[in-house]
Amino acid sequence: MASHVVGYPRMGPKRELKFALESFWDGKSSAEDLQKVAADLRSSIWKQMSDDGIKFIPSNTFSCYDQVLDTTAMLGAVPPRYGWNGGEIGFDVYFSMARGNASVPAMEMTKWFDTNYHYIVPELGPEVNFSYASHKAVIEYKEAKDLGVDTVPVLVGPVSYLLLSKPAKGVEKSFSLLSLIDKILPIYEEVVAELKAAGATWIQFDEPKLVMDLGAHELQAFTHAYSALEASLSGLNGVTGFGFDLVRGSKTLDLIKGGFPSGKYLFAGVVDGRNIWANDLASSLSVLSALEGIVGKDKLVVSTSCSLLHTAVDLVNEPKLDKEIKSWLAFAAQKVVEVNALAKALCGQKDEAFFSENAAAQASRKSSPRVTNEAVQQAAAALKGSDHRRSSNVSARLDAQQKKLNLPILPTTTIGSFPQTLELRRVRREYKAKKVSEEDYVEAIKKEINKVVKLQEELDIDVLVHGEPERNDMVEYFGEQLSGFAFTANGWVQSYGSRCVKPPIIYGDVSRPKAMTVFWSSLAQSMTKRPMKGMLTGPVTILNWSFVRNDQPRFETCYQIALAIKDEVEDLEKAGITVIQIDEAALREGLPLRKSEHDFYLNWAVHSFRITNCGVEDSTQIHTHMCYSHFNDIIHSIIDMDADVITIENSRSDEKLLSVFREGVKYGAGIGPGVYDIHSPRIPSEEEIADRVEKMLAVLETNILWVNPDCGLKTRKYAEVKPALSNMVAAAKRLRTKFASSH
Repeated sequence: MASHVVGYPRMGPKRELKFALESFWDGKSSAEDLQKVAADLRSSIWKQMSDDGIKFIPSNTFSCYDQVLDTTAMLGAVPPRYGWNGGEIGFDVYFSMARGNASVPAMEMTKWFDTNYHYIVPELGPEVNFSYASHKAVIEYKEAKDLGVDTVPVLVGPVSYLLLSKPAKGVEKSFSLLSLIDKILPIYEEVVAELKAAGATWIQFDEPKLVMDLGAHELQAFTHAYSALEASLSGLNGVTGFGFDLVRGSKTLDLIKGGFPSGKYLFAGVVDGRNIWANDLASSLSVLSALEGIVGKDKLVVSTSCSLLHTAVDLVNEPKLDKEIKSWLAFAAQKVVEVNALAKALCGQKDEAFFSENAAAQASRKSSPRVTNEAVQQAAAALKGSDHRRSSNVSARLDAQQKKLNLPILPTTTIGSFPQTLELRRVRREYKAKKVSEEDYVEAIKKEINKVVKLQEELDIDVLVHGEPERNDMVEYFGEQLSGFAFTANGWVQSYGSRCVKPPIIYGDVSRPKAMTVFWSSLAQSMTKRPMKGMLTGPVTILNWSFVRNDQPRFETCYQIALAIKDEVEDLEKAGITVIQIDEAALREGLPLRKSEHDFYLNWAVHSFRITNCGVEDSTQIHTHMCYSHFNDIIHSIIDMDADVITIENSRSDEKLLSVFREGVKYGAGIGPGVYDIHSPRIPSEEEIADRVEKMLAVLETNILWVNPDCGLKTRKYAEVKPALSNMVAAAKRLRTKFASSH
């Protein structure tokens, strides 16, 4: 009985790769230093899997940035602006594509399917001259072999690669990316030939696009590609195995039962690669036994449902985590052990102690009083059949709000956070470690808020924020104050490049023991006569950016969070806060991969948002913010959220977002498409911002448009923020004057 792992996290148990990358980018260490850290991480991963008894160990899943960018390098598909003149692609060109450099911008980055991992989008067109330009897959296979580990090299499959790409600048949007398939297959053939020559007997082609709704021509491309590759694959095992996600793919089991190609290996992904819960080994074993009956003992391989890239690395690094909760979890290192334990159990070598310990943990999780809260369950259940909306329509509300707020046309605001200085982070860290008294901490935060309020008044911004100096992260900050959440010390997951996030764990019913933000928001409002926004993270974003319990449907957990946020919204209103922003940055990210499931998700996600604010007065203005995403296909759901004002990250894709309004979608609420990109240190001029706002006014009414940056300012420096906001306000005033004189 064989075992297999699709892929493994690359950052290292203590984020070793992150620190090595950032040191290299800052010029503090050499390329050799970075290569050494990378090689050490690879060898420890291979050794660990080998020691744990895994038969099919992956290689080439390690990356210094992203596996799609690695494939772009392998195919030599470097956009001309990076000045690459052929030869093996080195770090200089590779990192310029990923991050840009002094003279040219980076390639676009977008989310990998429905995860919080981002990949670098290939830019392709009919002019691209593909060539075999990075031998990474072969080099890493040989590297493992030298360590005595025979691996399965992993390649992003040719069809998914093209379908994950976009037409390059200047290429018609209608250009068929799949028309390039015959240009890239010869390079895949070269890679396969080299891998075979080096001794590889298995090669894994990842074709994740197969989980989407595909048209006939797309499916045809798969048939064509693998028929063409068949000759070069002979001597390997041809296409002899198929891997399936049996965790997320709810109908996959029925599909296999309906007819699996005979004589082929089935790689059964029964260990969840996307979440951190310990596998229910008994349940997985019964699924595997059923599959064994279909494909036979010698053709079944136990595997993970997808790469373990999306989970935290190792539970061993969590000494402070609550013992009971810890017994319910498995990070990547533990999942590798689970895969092997299941494989051994299938061939009669069941580790009884391991299985009974697992069964005990499963039972303790089901019955633990910490998981269930009757009152919360009942309140959430009562929400299902009903609709939650504010009592008046948006135009009546905007009138009531304007009477109270008395804002100019093109009002200015920011998204929430202000720069987090080193000093500020130090104060928070020391307060958490009990090195600073609560009194001193409150005083330090109060001083920071006062500074941010004064700055915004000097800049003459219309609706202010308190700058969020007390917050570590927009999800973690709320999770720490809600019941049902647990936190890790080292549960880091790669988001992109060297950027890691540490998702909280939702293990039980969620409720709000006491007010979370009212103290700081009221304090900030007392410092100014201008409206001060109360700042909250919405239920869908808290859900999508956490590791979510898997013992009840996601929407039930979301409704529970929505009720907790509703309590907070109403307490802010009682405290005299008249503008409240509930951010739903991750709404689009949770959209299911299959179109048939879109409506169900959007209905409960939008409903969850409306629950949070359905009880406030007409004169209380509800804002929401969304991060960059493909909004055009869900614009009607966004309108259905019924917020009074929505701000959208937009500056990298002006035209995409505005085209939806150009095509006749009527939007009656306030809207603030970001007027400058906060992900770059660049300071936009007053002219540039004014020009951008005028473009928006060509498709949006003057009385609904807001002027604001793209996103929070947390990662920027004050030296960039002050002039940029100053130019933003000046641009808004210039246009107000222009309108006043023309009307």
